[in-house]
Amino acid sequence: MSCNKKAYITTPIYYVNDIAHIGHAYTTIIADTLARYSRMSGLDTFFLTGTDEHGQKIEEAAKSRGKTTKEYADEISATFKNLWDDFDISYDKFIRTTDADHMVGVQKAFSAMHEKGDIYKDTYKGHYCISCETFFPLLQLVDGEFCPECGKSTTVVEEESYFFRLSNYQDKLLKYYEEHPEFILPKSKRNEVIRFVEGGLTDLSITRTSFDWGVKLPENFNDPKHVMYVWLDALMNYLTALGYGKDDANMEQWPARVHLIGKDILRFHAIYWPAFLMSLDLPLPKHIAAHGWWTRDGEKMSKSKGNVVDPRAVADAYGLDNFRYFMLREVPFGGDGDFSQKALIDRINSDLGNDLGNLLNRLIGMSGKYFAGSVDSTNVEKYYQSELDDVHASLEKLEPLLFDMQIHRYLEELWRPLTVANKAIDMYQPWTLMKEGKKEEAMALNGLIAAILSKVSIMLYPVMPEVCTKISNALHFSIDNKSWNAMVKDTQLLDIFVLEKIDPLFPRIEEPLLEQAEPIEKKPKVKVKDKVKKEEKVTEGVALIGIDQFFQTSLKVGTVVKAEEVPKSKKLLLLQVDVGEDEPRQVVAGIKEWYSTDDMLNSQVCVVANLKPAKLMGLKSEGMLLAAKDKDGLCMIRPEKPKTAGTPIG
Repeated sequence: MSCNKKAYITTPIYYVNDIAHIGHAYTTIIADTLARYSRMSGLDTFFLTGTDEHGQKIEEAAKSRGKTTKEYADEISATFKNLWDDFDISYDKFIRTTDADHMVGVQKAFSAMHEKGDIYKDTYKGHYCISCETFFPLLQLVDGEFCPECGKSTTVVEEESYFFRLSNYQDKLLKYYEEHPEFILPKSKRNEVIRFVEGGLTDLSITRTSFDWGVKLPENFNDPKHVMYVWLDALMNYLTALGYGKDDANMEQWPARVHLIGKDILRFHAIYWPAFLMSLDLPLPKHIAAHGWWTRDGEKMSKSKGNVVDPRAVADAYGLDNFRYFMLREVPFGGDGDFSQKALIDRINSDLGNDLGNLLNRLIGMSGKYFAGSVDSTNVEKYYQSELDDVHASLEKLEPLLFDMQIHRYLEELWRPLTVANKAIDMYQPWTLMKEGKKEEAMALNGLIAAILSKVSIMLYPVMPEVCTKISNALHFSIDNKSWNAMVKDTQLLDIFVLEKIDPLFPRIEEPLLEQAEPIEKKPKVKVKDKVKKEEKVTEGVALIGIDQFFQTSLKVGTVVKAEEVPKSKKLLLLQVDVGEDEPRQVVAGIKEWYSTDDMLNSQVCVVANLKPAKLMGLKSEGMLLAAKDKDGLCMIRPEKPKTAGTPIG
C-alpha cells in the first residue's frame, strides 16, 4: 500500500506527574476523531498514545508520595490508560517510555546519531528548570533566575553531558519550514518557530548525571552514570512504537500524518524532533499540530483555585459524545478555550437537540403518521435535486478542513445540511402535501430528510461515534468505508426501509448537572439585617433573575395555520400554530376581544414553547402567545419581518 494510503496519528505521550485533565482529553479526542475518520475513509491507520515516565520531575514526585519511581509511574500511567479505555479511544498502541522495547529503540537512535558525528561529550553549565526538564541561556531567563516557560526558579547546574549538534541543523530546518509551509499548524505558529530558529540554535545537552531515572546509554559507551535527556527519550516514542530498534514491524507507517500536541511543547516537536529525524536520515512528519490551552473563567486551572475540570465527571454527567462535540466545536484549533457548563448546555440544547435530534424526531413523526414508518428515496432527485446539491457541496468541503485542523469549521460546515433539511420541512410542509394528495412528493421529502441524516451521521461519526451509530441503526445502515464511499463520495441515497423509533437523542438540559465542574467561590456571610434589607429592596421593584434563568424559557416564532372561535367563550380563540415541529401546536389564547379568526390566520406570533400543557374550557393548550396590554387594549408581539416558523427568539 502506498504512503498516501496510510495515516499515522499520535498524541503526545502524557507526563505522569499528575492525573489526566481536560487538556489531555481534548488532545486525545482530536486524535481519536482523525483516526476514526481515516479508518472510515479507507486509510491504513495507526493511532498512538501513551505516557512519558522518565526524568527528575517524576523521581521527585514519587519520592514526595513515599513510593518507588516505578510504582508511581505505573499508578499514574494506568489512570491515563483507564480513562482512554472508558472513553472508547480507538488507539492501536498505548506506549510507555518504561517499556523495554522503547528503551532499546532510544539506545539505537543515540548510537546512530553518535556514529554520524552528531553527538559529542563535553561539560555543561547552565540554568536548569526541573519542571520543564530544560536548560535555558541566561538571556532567556526572567529577572536572571526564572524559567521563561513556567515561571519557576531555575537551578545552576554544572555537569558532564553528551551534546547533540543542533546548531548543524539550523539552516536545514529553516529551509524545510520554507518548503513545507503546512508542516506547523496552525500556520500562525509557524512564524513563532522560525523566529526562534533564526535567533540561533546552540547544541543541545541530551544526557544527565544528576539523577538516575531514565534510559541509560548503550552498553558500548561504558558510561553508566549518564541517563538520556527526557525529551530525546520521549520524542523517540513515535518511532519505537512502530518497532524502531527492534523489528521495524510497522515502520512502513512512518512518517506520521499528524503529531497532535499542546502549544507548550511546540519547540520540542518543531525544532528538536525534526533535527533528530534528519540526523537519523528519516522523513519528517507531515504536520505538527499545536492546540491551545483550556482555562476556567479565563484562568489556568489549578487544584488550589478549585477550578479544575475533571473530564470523566463531565462526560458522565452530560454524555461522552456531547462532551466530544463541545470540545471540538467550541474553540478554533490553536486558540485557547474557556470551559463553562452554560456553553456546554447551550451546545447540547441548540446544535445537538434543536438541529440534529429534532430533525430525526421530525422524520420519525412524519414517516410514522403518513407512511407507517417506511422511507422511500426513489423520487428524491425528482423533487429535491436543489437541496441535494447544496448538501453535497457542503460535504465536499469537509475532509480538507479536518486535516488542516480546522475542526470547528468542519462541524460548522457539517451543520449546513441540517439547516437545509429543517428548512425543507418548513417550506414544503409534508402535512400540506398530504392534504393536497401529493403523496409521492411527501414521501420524497421523507427520503430527502433520511438521506441528509445518513450523510451527516457518517461524517459526524468520528466526532460522535455512539450517537451516530444510533442514528444509522434507526435508518437501517452501517457506518463504515462502504457507506462512506456510497453516500458521501458517490452521493447515493438509502434503500427503501422502515424507520426504527428511538428515544430522543438529546433530552433538553435545563440547569447545570455538575457542581464540581464549576469554580469554588467563597461567598461572604450575609447578616440577618442585611438579608431583610435585600428582600425589602426586591419587593419594592422587580425581582431580578440571572441570564441562565432567562434562557430556560424557549421562545419561538410561530405561524398561525388555523384559527377558530371557542364555542360559548367570549374571550378564547383556538389556534393551530406551526412552530417548526412535525405538527402544529394547539394554543388556546384569550384574545377574542381584540382579534378575530381572520386577523390571526396566517399571521406570525411569538410563542412560549416550553410551557407545560394546560386545559382551558376542556381544550388542551400547548403554549402561550406573547402580547402587551395597557389601558388602550391588547396587541400581539410579532416579528418585524416574516421569519421561518420555529425560529428561536432570544
